[in-house]
Amino acid sequence: MGDGRVHAFGDDALGEHDAVALAEMVRVGGIAPEELARAAVARARRVDDALAPVAFAAYEAPRAARGESRDALLYGVPTYLKDNVDLRGMPTSQGSEAFLARPARRTGDVTRQFLATGLTVLGKSRLPEFGFNAATEFATAAPVRNPWKPSHSPGASSGGAAALVAAGVVPVAHANDGGGSIRIPAACCGLVGLKPTRGRLVLNDQARRLPIDLTTDGVLTRSVRDTAAFFAAAERHHRNPALPPLGLVAGPGDRPLRVGLVLDSPLTATDAETRRVVEETARRLEGMGHRVEPATLPFGEQFQRDFTLYWGFIAFLVAATGKLVHGPGFRPRRLDGLTLGLRRHFHREFGQLPGALRRLRQSEHTYAALFRDHDVILSPVLAHVSPQIGHLSPNVPFEQLLERLQRYVAFTPINNVTGAPGISLPAGASADGLPIGVHLSAAHGEERTLLELAFTLEADRPWRRIQD
Repeated sequence: MGDGRVHAFGDDALGEHDAVALAEMVRVGGIAPEELARAAVARARRVDDALAPVAFAAYEAPRAARGESRDALLYGVPTYLKDNVDLRGMPTSQGSEAFLARPARRTGDVTRQFLATGLTVLGKSRLPEFGFNAATEFATAAPVRNPWKPSHSPGASSGGAAALVAAGVVPVAHANDGGGSIRIPAACCGLVGLKPTRGRLVLNDQARRLPIDLTTDGVLTRSVRDTAAFFAAAERHHRNPALPPLGLVAGPGDRPLRVGLVLDSPLTATDAETRRVVEETARRLEGMGHRVEPATLPFGEQFQRDFTLYWGFIAFLVAATGKLVHGPGFRPRRLDGLTLGLRRHFHREFGQLPGALRRLRQSEHTYAALFRDHDVILSPVLAHVSPQIGHLSPNVPFEQLLERLQRYVAFTPINNVTGAPGISLPAGASADGLPIGVHLSAAHGEERTLLELAFTLEADRPWRRIQD
């Protein structure tokens, strides 16, 4: 760790194995889930002071899968839940200082599906307040830091999960994505992060009540096969008949693809280092026999304004319903500067909401038209590399923070609004060693295409390892 990296890899029960390998070791009797859990707890304690990724620890009583889940693909592998889904007996704090969370009375549907994959939950990972920010930072509490370079952000909102996986505490962790919150921390921390098609997994308990469901759940991993195994295991618990079955994707595909290359968003130029990594990936794909040609994202200023207004609408609902949802101790004035600023933005523009909702819903058809000529769209995940801690702090004046977020998060929200799948892959690095991700998008229901292409890229050039 002399170069500033923080990780917990070592010669213990977890070793350097991914989740699939660990589950196989449990299956053949080579190791017990309890041994894996103890090793993960020891690793978490080694990095907690440096990275601060854990919201709630249940180390004395981890929650394991039971019954038929012993046959699940990931049985016995330790993990963390993101602190915005409910597991009975554990508090759900939503990353907020506006209330004191009580233990959840029930286990949410998302968590039930997650547990059905066989994973053992050691606790909750941290997120920024209600998942609104693209950095896991807080008004008064310590930020979550990037294991590759602790002076920088691990991304968000699944920043705690990303830090835990990248640092080697666990091989896989729960995440969810309402504007890029799986793919952004994957890009920042050198991980694989698949946002599935809306409805691929059971619907998020909170998002299903919104006019447009932006949020889908998933995982952050260090290997493509771990991501593929998770989705295969989750599908055994629930399969949406409206989508093509996914099954277990086990390796690269063999058909040439039409790849549309996007280097800049319509509103933001991509920085030179990120552009270099995306262009290198395009050349690699061409060398593999895929056809790569320029493409343009048909989403400009109006889409950005509409998304920001809807973002503000969600912040307004959080503030307005806080006492009902979180109890009488909820204090709206203690919400952080980003949440309060988004709420004020909505108050100023609320009359535009019906039109914004109509246009956002129509964007699904605009997105689908991209795939008449392309099988996959290759783009950056983010417009620039992970910023230093403080750049996206909720204590930055709101208008300045909003401008910074819009310049940074320039690609990922499209998939949330349209419900389409997208995956972030750790394709390169900046000159000073920060991971840089590339983004692959596909048509609705085409996660198999994304995973097969991800397997191809991983086999061609294995991902960088923080412990090397």
